[in-house]
Amino acid sequence: MEKSQKITQALGIPYSALLSIVFGMMVLSFPIGAYVVFNTEVGYEITFEFPINGVDVFFGGIGFKIPIGLELGDIFIIFWCIYAILFSIAIIGPKKNFVKTLLPIMSKGKRSNDTNYLVNVIKWFSILVLISGALDLLQQALGITTKPPDVENDLIRFYGISVSPIFEEIGFRVLLIGIPLFAIYSHKSSFSHFFKSLWNPFQNLHIYDSKKPFLLIVGVALLFGLSHIISGEPWSGGKFTLATVSGIIIGWAYYRTGLIPAILIHWATNYFVFSYVYLVSQLTLISVKEAFSHSLVTTFEIIFVILGIISATILVVNRYYFKEEKLEV
Repeated sequence: MEKSQKITQALGIPYSALLSIVFGMMVLSFPIGAYVVFNTEVGYEITFEFPINGVDVFFGGIGFKIPIGLELGDIFIIFWCIYAILFSIAIIGPKKNFVKTLLPIMSKGKRSNDTNYLVNVIKWFSILVLISGALDLLQQALGITTKPPDVENDLIRFYGISVSPIFEEIGFRVLLIGIPLFAIYSHKSSFSHFFKSLWNPFQNLHIYDSKKPFLLIVGVALLFGLSHIISGEPWSGGKFTLATVSGIIIGWAYYRTGLIPAILIHWATNYFVFSYVYLVSQLTLISVKEAFSHSLVTTFEIIFVILGIISATILVVNRYYFKEEKLEV
């Protein structure tokens, strides 16, 4: 166990520093995203006053439209406020706030466990970026393309990726992971226990072996990946692997830490990343596709990858020495 502590302590300061940097970037993404929607010409002739007749919802891979009569800007702000509330909750909970969780990591290299939602969000987001980037490079080498669906208007695209995390997390993680776990492991039948179990399965259900939940998470992730290439406006085939891996990571985060981290990890891969990409596109007068290759966006990607490597290393080291300590006992 001493080896584990030495390694995690050595990584504690850079890990905490990168967590803090990404935290600051996430905070700034809220006004940046609002600026993109309400103060730029990203949509050309389409503005935030564009009427939205319905919201596309995917529950368990089945898509349908909820009729609604609001402007794009109104719906965007509603979801923007929901994410801001969830982000605020993530900063202060569930046990310790963001700063108090970072201090022991920085000074002693202690594991964060589940003491703060946001630390878990940033950790798993960086790991997701790392693994997705490696897989994408591998698929490109094999000639497998990952092409997004054709969207005629960039504002409509940004609006779509901004509202989708909540619906997709409820539709895939809560309905297809949370409810089956409740049915298998719950020993109570009250409504209160039901909703608590869906909010945070691991904390509220008596799950002693994670093998069955993990298999369920993988199965739902495969459906999540498949839905990206067969439903609505589909991606090319390369997205199946990337979305499946994302589904496994987000599904595991939902199972272990609850719905708030799952939604915010999904929010980070969508709204957080694209808010900066769209801002760069507007400020430099280049296309959104070209903005992904801009030096600023590339710098962000490097930060995410380095943090992902450190996060994965700490997870592996702690897991390995935890097993070793268990065997000694």
